[in-house]
This record gives sequence, C-alpha cells and structure tokens, in this order.
Amino acid sequence: MALFLAEPDVQELFPMERALERVEASFRAQQGGQAANRSRERIFLPHSSLHYMAASLPEEKQMGMKIYTVTRNSFRFVVLLFDMESGDLLALIEADYLGRIRTGAASGIATKYLARVDADRVGLIGAGRQARTQLEAVALVRKLTGAKVFSRNEKSRKEFCREMTEKLQIEIEPADSAEDATRFGDIVITATTSSQPVIHGEWLRPGTHMNAIGANMANRREIDDLTLTRADLIAVDSIEQAKEEAGDLIQGVAALKRGWHGVIELCEIVTGTRPGRRSNDEITIFKSSGIALWDVASAGYIYRQALAKGKGREIEIWKE
Repeated sequence: MALFLAEPDVQELFPMERALERVEASFRAQQGGQAANRSRERIFLPHSSLHYMAASLPEEKQMGMKIYTVTRNSFRFVVLLFDMESGDLLALIEADYLGRIRTGAASGIATKYLARVDADRVGLIGAGRQARTQLEAVALVRKLTGAKVFSRNEKSRKEFCREMTEKLQIEIEPADSAEDATRFGDIVITATTSSQPVIHGEWLRPGTHMNAIGANMANRREIDDLTLTRADLIAVDSIEQAKEEAGDLIQGVAALKRGWHGVIELCEIVTGTRPGRRSNDEITIFKSSGIALWDVASAGYIYRQALAKGKGREIEIWKE
C-alpha cells in the first residue's frame, strides 16, 4: 500500500523549520556524493506543458520524481516517492505547497551562509505565493527588522504586506518601485516571472546578498548584466541545471567575471569545501533554479511524519 498525501496534509506536516533542515541536509548529501540529481525536462505543447525531474538519496533509501503540468489556467504538481531497495511506491504527494516551501527554504539556507550576519532588512520583488515562503524562510535565519515589497499589482502587494506583517510580526511595507525595495534591502529577493531584468546593478549597496529565484527558463531574466558584474560570488543549486535554464546567467554569461568557471554550487559553501562571503562589502548572489533533490528530501520527511501521525489515505498498488 502507498500513501496519498493531499495539500492539507503537506501543509500540516511540513513547517518551514523542518524544510530548512531537510534542504540543508540535501545540500550536504549533494556535495558528499551521497545523492543523485537529474535536471528538469520539459515538453511544450500548444496550450500546456509537462515538466519532470528526479533524484535519489541512497542514505535514506529513497528516490523519487516530481512531475507537473502547466496550462493557461492552472498548475498541477505531484511527487512520487519510491523505496530504493524494493522499488515500491511509498507515497503520492500533492506538491504545490511542497514546491513553494522547499524553494523558500533553499533561499533561507543561501541567506544563512551568504548574507552578512547583521543583515536585517529585505527588499522583495514579487508578491505571489513563492514570495511568501521566501520571506518566511529568510526571517528564520536572520533577525529581520523590516521589509519592503514591490509588485506590479498595487492591491496584491498591499495584501501581501498586511498578511506577512501579521504572520512574521515584523514591519513589511509596500515599496513604490523595484528600485525602492532593492535599495532598502540588505537581502534582496526576486520572485517574479519576468522575461526582462527587474533589478539593476546600480541599485545594489555594497554587502547585499541576493536570492534570484524566479527565472528558471533560458528566455527569462530578473537581474541585469551590471548586477552580475558587481557580484563577488555567484552560487547556484546545480551548475548542470543552471546551464540549461538559469536565464539570468545564460543571457548574462559575458558579464560574469570568469564565465561559468566563476559560478559555484551552494552545496560547496554549505559543506565548507569552498568559502562563502569574505567581507561585509561583498555582493553575493544565489541563483536558484529548483532541483529535484530538495523535493525528494522533503517528500521523505513528509512521508515519515505521515506514518507516525496516521495521516494520508492508503491506496492499493498492484504488484505481481
């Protein structure tokens, strides 16, 4: 029997504190050679698309795949979690929230290792569902005193500020522009679907750390060439995947100080294999594409919690 876990189960079983732990553990497994990660593949059709990515965590004896569809009106995400030894399907997990919280947690880990210790203000571009988990994760790794948020829709950014001020108990204000939000932040986050840069390098103050999470297709971009030129350190989740879909870096490769040779994986910094921030004046960037390893690490924890707490619904899987 496998477990079916719906969105409410995931939200109950997987708080951000645990997401941060699981994603950090996945970075350590990635650098230690104790995991396999396969980049996202995509099938584009006239009115929809199919996306899939896979990973394994041998130490936990689990492997899995996230697969999702995108249409003009909807997104549908699921994670399939398998036992590595028996090959049995352990769980079928609805994964909209899972995807948002693990992406936020990855930015939280990047901020933990790359932002200045005294960084306490966030400038956020974007006010959608991804932006919420981004801000929540960063608030758990740095003691924030405030945030400014800009999005094109004035109503949505005001609602975002009201909701997240209440949730995080810090002052979160609407910004008048992307520049206003960027200049405010010690930590700057971009969580948009933009195809053109929303951040310009002249807005960044020395010592800023940036999490750029929105542009995960080669034809999308959130940060401009000057931002890349000014960066002292650029980290990604997977160089292999970044070369396929990190539009910010693909389109801006000429602006990188050493091209792709100057880009490192965050797992190297998390494990101490490579140094992170060297001074309070450095500008650092984490360019997130989102990797399957985070999904499998998260799904394994959710599955174990579901078993312990009697959550989910058993579904029968035919076997010979």
